[in-house]
Amino acid sequence: MSTSGDARIARLRSIATAAREHVIRMTEGGGCFLGASLSCVDLFVSMYADGLRLSPDRLDDPDRDTVLLSKGHAVPALYATLTELGYFPAERLKAHLTTRDDIYWHPNRAIPGVEFHSGSLGHMLSVGIGIALDARIRRSAARVFVVVGDGELNEGSIWEGLLVARAQRLGSLVLVVDRNRLQANSPTEDLIPLEPLADKFEAFGWNVSTVDGHSFDELRNAFNPVPSQRPTVVIANTVRGKGIAELEGRVDGWFIKGTAQDIANMISSLRDSVALPAYAE
Repeated sequence: MSTSGDARIARLRSIATAAREHVIRMTEGGGCFLGASLSCVDLFVSMYADGLRLSPDRLDDPDRDTVLLSKGHAVPALYATLTELGYFPAERLKAHLTTRDDIYWHPNRAIPGVEFHSGSLGHMLSVGIGIALDARIRRSAARVFVVVGDGELNEGSIWEGLLVARAQRLGSLVLVVDRNRLQANSPTEDLIPLEPLADKFEAFGWNVSTVDGHSFDELRNAFNPVPSQRPTVVIANTVRGKGIAELEGRVDGWFIKGTAQDIANMISSLRDSVALPAYAE
């Protein structure tokens, strides 16, 4: 890797580490979906900080790219990434789950950088299709990225959306699957098996890319596919609880309500795992 490439990766890892620390701190009070959030931090850092047309000064740009979080319970990862990139002050995260702010358990459009409220699992792909169709009508080069959980693929609306997007030749649409192989408190393959997942997406006529969801190089390449009239799905293989060794891959690490000591222990584990200060410049 070139020196410039080394610097880029170091920057992204630093942002991701800081974002994970924010997520850990959000387990205080009412708690948050920690494991499900930590698995997708790197996805958001890659999208918002490494090549997409996204920045705090483009919030009203009609040609900006759009990121939609469909697995809304993982919103701490999105909020943490946005605050690290200057969309809103980190101080606001301390008001998580209080009546003092709009930072809650699901995406809220009152927060800068959040494009759409999430709701029932499975519906955000349809929203993304609508936004992609609008961009095409406007002759805009804007792209739309929809982040879903792998357990969310059990929803029939996902597969209906896949058919519509392919029929409409929405090459600007990218579906990102956070493939951590755990759905709530059960392995996906024990509940409703998804494999062979890539083959299923290909059968629906989509371009398919399977990557390491914690590799910024692989993510960058996957999020910038060769132009096509076919939509793209990125299957990002991730680890629930990524960054906290004691929680990685654990079925019971989905939702965590942490005490002050729990949070201190998790942050210590995070820093040990990456050998980086949590707020490196």
